[in-house]
Amino acid sequence: IKNLEKAEQFDLTFFDSLNYNDLAIKTNAGCCITKESLQHFLPNSCEIICVKSVLFELAKVTAKFYPNADIDYPDLTLKKPSKSKFSGVKFGNNVLIGNNVKIGKSSIIGSNTIIEKNVNIGKSCIIGSDVMIKNSIIGDNVVIQDGSKIGLKGFGFIPIENKNFRFPHIGKVILEDNVELGSSCTIDR
Repeated sequence: IKNLEKAEQFDLTFFDSLNYNDLAIKTNAGCCITKESLQHFLPNSCEIICVKSVLFELAKVTAKFYPNADIDYPDLTLKKPSKSKFSGVKFGNNVLIGNNVKIGKSSIIGSNTIIEKNVNIGKSCIIGSDVMIKNSIIGDNVVIQDGSKIGLKGFGFIPIENKNFRFPHIGKVILEDNVELGSSCTIDR
């Protein structure tokens, strides 16, 4: 499942607002969930699924593809960082790193920080103490202050017939180069 702009031939996308008609016209998605009134903006190469409530139907499909997305399972691969694997990186006390983590040279990781598996951190970054990072790609020269939580599970609600349908957020948090996040900042995926 990808947005209109990034979707390719074997991807599912969604189109729910005229605000995105320029992107809909150019999408390379193989399939799109949309409203009947918007389907004419999509290219002929795209398989169209017309529904009444695009976001509700997308949430149901997302739950099928990612059934455990609303659960933040603990990373059981966490270990103390190896100085040989992360040469040029400085670590405070009690730092834990998961499998397949990449950290660029000249970065500093504060004490009691947890960086879970598959996270990429660029060069010359400063990660404060008591920070939790998962499901994230972090650019170069990024500063994340103490106590922040990046890439944890998030969810939204869609009101349907006097009740709310809860749906999980999926994907990764991407922080571009030269970003600074204040203390105790939280960015869900």
